[in-house]
Amino acid sequence: MTGFRYGVSLYSYTDDFGTVMTLDDAFDHVADTGSTGIEILGETSVPLYPEPPAAWLDHWFAQLDRYKLEPTNFACWVDTRIQIDRNMTVEEGAAQIAQDLRLAHKLGFKFIRPKFGVSDRELTPDPIWEGAVERSLDLAHQLDLVILPEIHAPTPIRHPVTDAYVKFIERTGTKNFGLMIDTGIFQDRPLDAWGGGDFESIKKGAPEMVYGTKVPVEHLADVIQYVPFIQAKFHNIDENLHDHQIPWERIVPMFKTLGYAGYLSSEYEGKRDPWVAIEQVRRQHALIRKLEEEFDAAILETANA
Repeated sequence: MTGFRYGVSLYSYTDDFGTVMTLDDAFDHVADTGSTGIEILGETSVPLYPEPPAAWLDHWFAQLDRYKLEPTNFACWVDTRIQIDRNMTVEEGAAQIAQDLRLAHKLGFKFIRPKFGVSDRELTPDPIWEGAVERSLDLAHQLDLVILPEIHAPTPIRHPVTDAYVKFIERTGTKNFGLMIDTGIFQDRPLDAWGGGDFESIKKGAPEMVYGTKVPVEHLADVIQYVPFIQAKFHNIDENLHDHQIPWERIVPMFKTLGYAGYLSSEYEGKRDPWVAIEQVRRQHALIRKLEEEFDAAILETANA
């Protein structure tokens, strides 16, 4: 029976990284979970981005080999409003994507996640996204990379943003563009803390990020054929392996039922006290592996009945 592949995004270790954790430490912690995949944030993880020194590149590949890890997703940005007096053009957006495609390829990645500037609270991407991505498809094909925009809270699966991405795939027929699901869209209970800013301000300014988008897991069936990679977002798992916000007991069986066998890449976004993320990521891997094993055992038992 085909199983999930397990990985970790170094975003999970935000605030630890560069303070109490080096890149070498991060490799060690990722491998310690039993993962085979490592996901990075280009501008955060790569020194002298977008042109890392040769010595750093040598060390990067030596660590991949030492820890038996493979690069999965290269997170990057298309800062459409980087200039206060004008928005980025399609040509400039395509140039930014090309730069990140080339760097991701150099580092051995298979996916890039470009985060475009958005125009509203539902995360509608800047209109240049379509032209910029279309101009990048040939290069992505040459480099064997897939461009994956993220379906991220508060945007649900059944939404014009997602529909536009699917229509783009169907119109172009490309295999080098798809969807990345962030499991934060399935959050169905409120947060009691936040790792990315002032919690009280977020509750007032963007309450949907606190109380959850509550997307039904059944909606995955609408798009799973376009989803080669999943960011396993979570905020708090206790010592009894109970997730306080994300319903893994429904998510994992749905992924399995739909035949998903790609990466689940841990993306912790809870309290940022030192070293907390390390234990939280370990707990998430233990929880998801437990649920996957239970699902597989039940299927096997049914087949043998």
